[in-house]
Amino acid sequence: MRQLLASRKDPPVPLAPARPTRRLPRRLLQLYAGLALYGASSAFLVRAGLGLDPWDVFHQGLAQRTGWSIGTVSVAVGALVLLLWVPLRQRPGLGTFSNVFAIGLTMDATLAVVPDVRGALAQAALMAAGIVLNGAATGLYIAARFGAGPRDGLMTGLHRRTGWSLRLVRTGIELTVLVAGVLLGGTAGVATLAYALAIGPLSQLFLRVFALPPEEDASPSADRAGTPSAAPAPAPAPT
Repeated sequence: MRQLLASRKDPPVPLAPARPTRRLPRRLLQLYAGLALYGASSAFLVRAGLGLDPWDVFHQGLAQRTGWSIGTVSVAVGALVLLLWVPLRQRPGLGTFSNVFAIGLTMDATLAVVPDVRGALAQAALMAAGIVLNGAATGLYIAARFGAGPRDGLMTGLHRRTGWSLRLVRTGIELTVLVAGVLLGGTAGVATLAYALAIGPLSQLFLRVFALPPEEDASPSADRAGTPSAAPAPAPAPT
């Protein structure tokens, strides 16, 4: 079950926002390309029909109950989760607010042009493409260092306020949303497990690929407060 809960909507390693650098255009490109690809990858998993990550199981279940699109539900849930940052005293960044809107919007846009697939091979291929693309998207926008997404910020905030381990907090949150999502009618299946097993190693790989050059963090405009560098995602099971 812990392996199953390794998936998430937010990046695996929450980062404080870095200060502006001379390569700000590259960081912005990474951020928004990563968020857009994340939304597209989530849509691929929806169309594959083999299950979703825990947060999207929850979003899908709510979408079925409300009649909203899954992307709209993702935006609404992200905004509500972000409100929980206030009592937890979390500091949002550009990436935090962008995460709320960009993933849901691009998810709906992708669903509008990508049809459902039929047949086990086609479903498996689209599932694999979605998981790999999700790992690449995660590496892109975490490495941009514009701050954690709302769901990971909730996890780290609860960790700091309660003293519980990150693993315990993440497991508790994602078990809750997974069970709630299934009860609401969301789809959990083989892709849920495959995502849990693959997303940690994929995120680690792509974080190394898209990491900012060392000289950028060493520049005078780099974060003087000691903002942590983009670390690899914890191997499953994170959260």
